[in-house]
Amino acid sequence: MAKYFMQEMPDMKKEGETLLYPRMEITGTCETDELVEASIKGSTFNRGEVRGALDLITGTMARFMAEGRSVRIDGIGLFTPTVKLRKGKERENIEGNSPRRNAASIEIGGINFRADRTLINETNTLCNLERGSGVKKCRRPKTTAEERLNIVKKYLEENPFITVSDYSKMVELNRTTAAKELKAWAADTESGIAIKGLGTHKVYINAGK
Repeated sequence: MAKYFMQEMPDMKKEGETLLYPRMEITGTCETDELVEASIKGSTFNRGEVRGALDLITGTMARFMAEGRSVRIDGIGLFTPTVKLRKGKERENIEGNSPRRNAASIEIGGINFRADRTLINETNTLCNLERGSGVKKCRRPKTTAEERLNIVKKYLEENPFITVSDYSKMVELNRTTAAKELKAWAADTESGIAIKGLGTHKVYINAGK
């Protein structure tokens, strides 16, 4: 039986208030060998056939994603590659006064996965949840939202833009909370913060410049 617990999360719309959200308690990882053994039970496939099929699919997926394509597996989900700057390479800025990043400076940084609704529904059907004890506390930021806004505005007086990752590290917020906060400020015309770019190239700038 799986367990869930309630996790404290700050309410981004109301400073100082905290809400509780359910989170599943992950107790371990099913590795490939265990998955293969469980899959062949009651089937006509042997261990080598299933493991071989997994290796074949993995290599084929990598080849398609290396060509700049997403891979969708029915009943499992959609896999989409992402890129990043290689370690030690300077970020290219909007003004164009920094080195232009060529293909040699870029590499695959990760693969995003979006689960198929079929997989979600089947997992939900098989899952029998039980509530765990206690409430997980969230790490509260050392600064208020107003103080963090002033920190960002001061930073943007000396720098052309700020990314979610930079802001997350600067004010010690998790990336999700940092992204929501920057997005909320960009939507507020009185904040002095504006958004520029799309998708993974999205940055935040001084609205007055």
